Formats: sequence, structure tokens, C-alpha cells
Amino acid sequence: MTSLNALLQAIPSGSRATLDAIFESIRSIFGGDRETRKRVAFGVAVIALSAKMAKADGIVSQREVAAFQDILEIPPEELRNVFRLYDLAKQDIAGFESYAMRLKGLCREEGETCELLTDILDGLFHIAKADGLVHERELEFLAAVARIFGLSEAEFTDVRNRHILGPNNPYAVLGLHPDTEPAETRARYLTLVRENHPDRLAARGVPDEFMFIATERMKAINNAYSQIAGKTAA
Repeated sequence: MTSLNALLQAIPSGSRATLDAIFESIRSIFGGDRETRKRVAFGVAVIALSAKMAKADGIVSQREVAAFQDILEIPPEELRNVFRLYDLAKQDIAGFESYAMRLKGLCREEGETCELLTDILDGLFHIAKADGLVHERELEFLAAVARIFGLSEAEFTDVRNRHILGPNNPYAVLGLHPDTEPAETRARYLTLVRENHPDRLAARGVPDEFMFIATERMKAINNAYSQIAGKTAA
């Protein structure tokens, strides 16, 4: 988080930083360091979009704050700075659409398909469900972010089902119908494990802050397959 601290120091104290000011600061401070620039940009995205999502249902619970800290693993000495940016994002007159579009634009600048956009959506779902319920307005917010990111309806549905239906429907976690044959179920499971293996994620530049989400996703996938395999064996 030291790089995020440097970014915040570049924003004048007491100012209502705009979206453009924040991302221009990222460019100017970390212009020669691609990996740090990307890591900070995605950290800012999670903070900013989380702040905007908090306004969707008008309530920020302590559980949501804890979930937010799960994702970013914020050192105690950086909490004040991170929540300063959180508050700036809530005050910014720019809507969440502007943040999401700017983030997608950063991916294009890097010349990537930017699968990290799905990771960010995963992180937002993790925060939204932390208080035990994904509010209807939060779900609308998440669906709109997914559309801006360019995710298909099927891709959004997979993420939504994993978080909302997953605890009670292991097939939803794997994106399968309950009537799916065991061989096809196992093939799907192995594909998901391969796609979400930590080595693969590290190779495509997933920042350390997002490894929590990757780990939680793998837990859900493994648990879902164990439930299905156990029923089949019985």
C-alpha cells in the first residue's frame, strides 16, 4: 500500500479530488513503472467502486468494511489514507459509470483483455454480500458495472450465481445444470481449477491484493465439486 500512499500524498489535502485528478496522478507518479501503475489503478478502482456501491443502498455496515479490508489487506498505518480516498470517491460528482469506464480504458492502454475486470467484480460481490444480503440496488449496480466492463450476460450470471446461489447450489458455482453428467461435471471442474490456479493468475499480473479473491473463488469451486462428487458417490 506504500504506492497508494504516494498517490494520496499527491492529492492536495482537503480537496474534493475528481476522477480525472486521481487517474492523472497515477499516470504522473508511476508513469515509468507499469506493474505498480496497474496495481495502484486497480486498488483505487476497488476503493472507488466500493464507495459508490455503498451509496447504492445507503448503508455501509461494519461487515462490508471488514470485507473491503479482506480484499486490500490494508496495513493499520494506511487505513486513514485508504478511507480518505474512499470518502473522496463518495463525494466525487462523477458517477460510478465514469470510474468503471476509466478503469476499462486503463486496461486498453495496457494492451490487454484485462481479465482483472472480472476479479474486481468478484471483489465487489464479496463486499456486497458481507452483511448477509445483496440488496436489489446493489445487484443493479453490479450488473451495470459488468456491462461497462464488457462482460457478457452469461459471465455476469456465473459470478452472481457463485456468490448468491453458491452456498446452497454447488452446480451454480460451476455454472452447470443439476442434470449434468458426472464426466462433464468433472471436466468443467478441472477447467475452472486450471483457469483459477494461483500460478496462472500471477502470470497474468493479478496484484497481491486480489489473491484473496482468487483464493475464495478456488475454495468455492473445490467445495462445490466436493458436494456434487459426494452425492454422486452416495
